[in-house]
Amino acid sequence: MQLSIQIRHALAGTAAVLLLAGTAVAEPITVVSWGGTYGAAQDNALFNDASKNTGIEIIRESGASMSKTCLQVESGSVTWDLVVSGSGGAANAAAKGCLEPIDYSVVDVSDFYPNLYTDYCVGSDVFATVMAWNTDKYGEPGSEGAPQNWADFFDAEKFPGTRAYRANNVDGALEPALMADGVAPEDVYEVLSTREGMERAINKIRELKPHIAVFWGSGAQQAQLMKDAEVDMTTGWNGRFDNAKKDGAKVGYTLKQALLDYDCFAMPKGAPNKDVAMKFLAEISKAEYQANLPFHITYGPTNKKAYEVTTASKELIESLPSHPSNVPMMLPVQLDWYAKHREEALELYMELMSE
Repeated sequence: MQLSIQIRHALAGTAAVLLLAGTAVAEPITVVSWGGTYGAAQDNALFNDASKNTGIEIIRESGASMSKTCLQVESGSVTWDLVVSGSGGAANAAAKGCLEPIDYSVVDVSDFYPNLYTDYCVGSDVFATVMAWNTDKYGEPGSEGAPQNWADFFDAEKFPGTRAYRANNVDGALEPALMADGVAPEDVYEVLSTREGMERAINKIRELKPHIAVFWGSGAQQAQLMKDAEVDMTTGWNGRFDNAKKDGAKVGYTLKQALLDYDCFAMPKGAPNKDVAMKFLAEISKAEYQANLPFHITYGPTNKKAYEVTTASKELIESLPSHPSNVPMMLPVQLDWYAKHREEALELYMELMSE
């Protein structure tokens, strides 16, 4: 079994060398992202054109997961080449030794914003984890009486109604609970770096749990919950809600106290087509591709030159989480915390899920 895996990797590496040398011989690379409007946005803005322009054939799969990535690595049967991840999940996977280092002699990040790439992950877009609500019930964002912050989200007396919250994943789940409990945004990660602080956040979610009608497991589900008016408020990702609104959902959100975060591309350790995948990663990191992304989902580019070449309107650009006027309202996600504490926090969170 091990020998066959080694032979497969050797053949894949040979194919990669031939492609990079200018021949047409190469195995397709497997690129794994998420589904729904996010996956469609990446296909339309990045993957399809990059594949056509480079001649690199890609196999697209959904169901991206750093847990599954690590399982592939640990079992010695890696089939994925590039995997989309939230920054926190990638930081934790890198700390566990599951990822290949990015070859920055191939992938050019000289025009990237600082802190939007690491040794093991290249930023693909900037997004925000927000609270969203049914505007028919609570009003439009900024209107009198509409929710303003996480304290309002957790206050089921002031804002009666059903909630939805993240299931089985701690990324972006504990920070809102602490802010709702009175912790200043700048102190959130210091508090969360203790067992007591994690338990404080869990207990705040526990208080809200009787009002949580749905624990969501994907961005597509977030959007569908609001389109169907199945819940009155939910946590989730800003671009999903903007696209749901385009589809007729009565949904609004605020960037105040939102979590400023980014998605990135990571490569599993032992990726079968590492060299070709690295070349493809270099291509989709270029400004001309990233400039197209906001047309398909309201996430900001990580390559700052994308703002120079995009034809997006001023209104669209100013709505992106990465716009300078929006950044000061938000709490940047701290990757060091996720690398060090994510496993312990997830264990506590899963205990809450099982209650």
